[in-house]
Amino acid sequence: MEHRIALDAMGGDDAPGAVVAGALDACRSQDSNGRAPLDPASILLVGRPDAIEAELTARGGNPGFQILPASEVIGMDESPAQALRAKRDSSIVVGVGAVRQGAASAFVSMGNTGACVGAATLVLGTLEGVQRPGIFVTLDLTGAPMTFADMGANVAPKPEHLVQYALMGTVYSQGCLGCAEPRVGLLNIGEEATKGTEMVKQAHELLSASKLRFRGNVEGSELFDHPVDVVISDGFTGNVVLKLMEGLAAHLLRAFGRQLVERGAPWADDVIRAIRAKTDYSEYGGALLLGVKGTVVVGHGRSDARAVANALHVAHRAMEARINDRIVEGLAGVAVS
Repeated sequence: MEHRIALDAMGGDDAPGAVVAGALDACRSQDSNGRAPLDPASILLVGRPDAIEAELTARGGNPGFQILPASEVIGMDESPAQALRAKRDSSIVVGVGAVRQGAASAFVSMGNTGACVGAATLVLGTLEGVQRPGIFVTLDLTGAPMTFADMGANVAPKPEHLVQYALMGTVYSQGCLGCAEPRVGLLNIGEEATKGTEMVKQAHELLSASKLRFRGNVEGSELFDHPVDVVISDGFTGNVVLKLMEGLAAHLLRAFGRQLVERGAPWADDVIRAIRAKTDYSEYGGALLLGVKGTVVVGHGRSDARAVANALHVAHRAMEARINDRIVEGLAGVAVS
């Protein structure tokens, strides 16, 4: 099997039910770009076999998934470092190990993000030239996709890490999103190059000197106007911004929906559904952890079946586009010390 995905069946608030349902959905439905459903034989369910088989039976049986046993589960509230040491037979460790051993080419999990990042970094290692991996999320806020990084893998980066995120985001935007010449912006508190922390100002200097299409600083108020195609920040800021956008969008849609229902607007549901798709985590499914050897996708703990299915498609697209090979090629031409 050319592209096999190890799916953490035990990761997430509603696992294994939502995860198994998502795997089934991914094999029945096209992705957002109209690509064909996945082959069940390309998905390896990792976790407790009895729990996985019970969920499959409840949903009509196993269409052809393989099951890789893992007896332990890392909880969402556990310390990643401690859990990785103590639970060597967890679904996260076993799933990442399957990629290391060649039994799978990608790992997808809705479980403990810190544990996923830690396991991937320690077990798989980083790509040649990559100093720190980053989490990349793509949102379609204006009718064109925009990629954000880092979304939480590296909360205290060095300036050169942000340059590498910009390069990886550019490669991903070109390879998976069809953007020929991605524009890069640095998330900051003002447009001037003198604004921000010392780390951000140094990153601005490095990005300005790079061969990337760097368009300078981007303020939070501009994000819904699609000022650039790739937005770069430290992991702490990026994660806060992402969750703020998701929460704000959900709140406004609820308020908007109530007003429309009260006014008897028959078209309200369709409009709200279309707007929600722009910021709903279940639509983008999962975030790529770029910079590690292998394809790794992490998702929200509260992911439903739709989010899981979309995360599987994200992993499949990244493998088809040879994102990791392109990142290594790109970094070879970017001097960052």
